[in-house]
Amino acid sequence: MRPIRAAVCRAFGAPLTIETLHLRPPGPGEVEVEIGAVAICQSDISMADGAWNQSLPAVYGHEAAGRIAAVGPGVTGVAPGDTVLVTLIRACGGCPSCASGHPSICRTKPNDGDTPLFTPDGQPVHQGLDTAAFAEAVVVHHSQVAPIPPDMAMEAACLMSCGVITGLGAAVNTARVRPGETVVVIGAGGVGLNAIQGARLAGAARVIAVDMRADKIEAARAFGATDGVLATGDKPWREARQIAGRAADAVLVAVGSAAAYDTAPRYLAPGGRLVMVGMPHSGQTARYEPVAIALLGQELRGSMMGDTVLARDIPWIVDLYRQGRLRLDDLVSGRWRLDQINEAIADTRTGAALRNVIVVGHPDTGLQADRQP
Repeated sequence: MRPIRAAVCRAFGAPLTIETLHLRPPGPGEVEVEIGAVAICQSDISMADGAWNQSLPAVYGHEAAGRIAAVGPGVTGVAPGDTVLVTLIRACGGCPSCASGHPSICRTKPNDGDTPLFTPDGQPVHQGLDTAAFAEAVVVHHSQVAPIPPDMAMEAACLMSCGVITGLGAAVNTARVRPGETVVVIGAGGVGLNAIQGARLAGAARVIAVDMRADKIEAARAFGATDGVLATGDKPWREARQIAGRAADAVLVAVGSAAAYDTAPRYLAPGGRLVMVGMPHSGQTARYEPVAIALLGQELRGSMMGDTVLARDIPWIVDLYRQGRLRLDDLVSGRWRLDQINEAIADTRTGAALRNVIVVGHPDTGLQADRQP
């Protein structure tokens, strides 16, 4: 086993601690990746707060990019030295979900519940979201990595591992937005901005951003929203309908708020699709009037990781980025060192950041943190 530094959660709601853990070598079907950059997703914060009853101690972080350090037996398609992104999509490739093109909801995840992380005295450390990327290196199943161009900046590339594919995929893969449609995106954070970009790329005539903060509405316009509505107003769904002259064909809820889910159907046209992207804490509920959904022929659908198929979607997303049609660099609000992760989390909690990125700091990454002591 090799020693690595990692940010460890030992108590829900408490600051993470930077510790030296032991990482076992990759086994059959696994790869070891030296992390260059990892973004802070709201899901990481929710897990560290105990939202979904995870095991402790744990290492979180699941939106990462780096370089392959080693591969286990049977791995093909990647080799040491390759630049890759690392995701939480762990798929077997053969179950009904995988075979039908939905690996993000794989029914028989390989190595599920196993962990490659241990304390110096041999105690297991939970691998948060099958990834544990708030660390210098990870060992993950080969299905969780996707090759990226070696010259692509890792702080931009890591965003494709979750926020980009979740938002973009929710619009393109799950909602199946079509040219000329009206789309409402509730929540203009990192995922919401990518949902807006996806709706724009799909040809939506109107993309209306709804958020509680005026600065987020302005950011949404920069990422392709045609209009914005402050959710703090009285019945914001009425304002959205007035802007478009009609209700929305698709409503994407990109924030983990039960209150947002309560009001989301009010934006929706007959026959429209409501796509559930943001994840409230376990136990939180939303209320709907089933008769209205049935009478209007509306659809409620969940979107896990944007229904992404890595081999299909990542090359396309990279190409869009290189053409200048997809904005990634502007999503990075700040770059922080691993030992500054609690400060980065606190900054993320304010709601002002789009995506804070932890620069792990391997010499070959060429990355440096913005924030200095």
